[in-house]
Amino acid sequence: MTGYRSLFRTPEFTPLFLGSAAQTAAQTVGGLALGTLVYRATGSPLLSAVSMFGPSLAQVLGASVLLSGADRLPPRTALSAIALVFAAGTAVQALPGLPVGALFAVVLALGLVASLGGGVRWGLLNEILAGEGAVKNAYLPGRSLFNMMSGLMQIAGFATGGALLGTFSPRVCLLLSAALYLAAALVLRLALTARPPRTSGRPSASATWHGNALLWSSRARRLTYLGLWLPNGLVVGCESLYVSYAPHAAGTLFACGALGMFAGDVTVGRLLPGAVRRRLATPLLLLLAAPYLAFAAHPPLPVAMACVTVASVGFGASLVQQERLMELTPGELAGQALGLHSAGMLTLQGVSAALAGTVAQVTSPAAGMAAMAAGSVLVTLVLVTAARRSPEPKPEPEPKPRLAASSEPSEPSASEAAEAC
Repeated sequence: MTGYRSLFRTPEFTPLFLGSAAQTAAQTVGGLALGTLVYRATGSPLLSAVSMFGPSLAQVLGASVLLSGADRLPPRTALSAIALVFAAGTAVQALPGLPVGALFAVVLALGLVASLGGGVRWGLLNEILAGEGAVKNAYLPGRSLFNMMSGLMQIAGFATGGALLGTFSPRVCLLLSAALYLAAALVLRLALTARPPRTSGRPSASATWHGNALLWSSRARRLTYLGLWLPNGLVVGCESLYVSYAPHAAGTLFACGALGMFAGDVTVGRLLPGAVRRRLATPLLLLLAAPYLAFAAHPPLPVAMACVTVASVGFGASLVQQERLMELTPGELAGQALGLHSAGMLTLQGVSAALAGTVAQVTSPAAGMAAMAAGSVLVTLVLVTAARRSPEPKPEPEPKPRLAASSEPSEPSASEAAEAC
């Protein structure tokens, strides 16, 4: 198994890691501040949940028209520009007297921009860890390290954000978030090397549709995508209700979730051998949802914290699923494949947040969390059944490192996989 230290000796891994860390911290502090601002202004669990996870709702549109840019834009320019847009948008959200409707318009606009960011970032990570001087078979430990960083930054961000909200107004915290996005833009622009796009041709809606159609043409990839999107998204619906479930301890619950996610990523990405890791995807997805069923009894805060921490270990399933996705995807489509994963996952998270908020609005936040958890368990079991009925997978051909001078990706192998979850 590749060691984490060797990753930091890989050229350009460190600046991408640091820039992403600053963006995660900005998103964490800004999301908590925005959710608190909207909840104080409206008293609505639905609007609070959508304000925090609303950018995800725009991902489906971005995945439909922008995603080809993940492989067709220079990654350094794209990543730094996205961070700058988020800095500006977050600063706008901090303007005094801005109506709630205008806040949501900015939220959705940022979500549209974000739909491109995941594909660019993870495509570049895959390229960095497959390039000259890189460590062999390093994508999974590299992505694991990014997930661990995300967990740690969320622990620190939610704890710090909760403390800041006890002292300052949500708008001050939003300005701090904007400053962190600006710092991320500077790191990415100044420390990354200018690289050419991975694929020739212009980004366009038609290229995006063509690439998505190729990715979706394989039953193996379809099941893998559904396994990445649905169980995860429904559980994030549970998380979107923390603010309304425990208004004065939401930051604590988010930090507990980040701690559990960190533990899961360390275990799956670093400690488990590959043969064991592959068998644990389904158990981890069930673990991700099952503890939230206890919220039907409206547990006290200490019990809720324990449930959230244990459940979040299950997020480690996504590492196994992403490894599978990369095995099934030609190299020239890696950025778009990872971008489609990211955009679809965030879209389902946004939809689930809206659904959870709606259930909580007519029942209670605790009932909404239990309902979303039950849905996640059911979806996981359905996907497992579908995967077992699939044909045995055929070997994939070795992917070409880069497209020839064509603007369209070549047709991938139509292999089938028996394991999606």
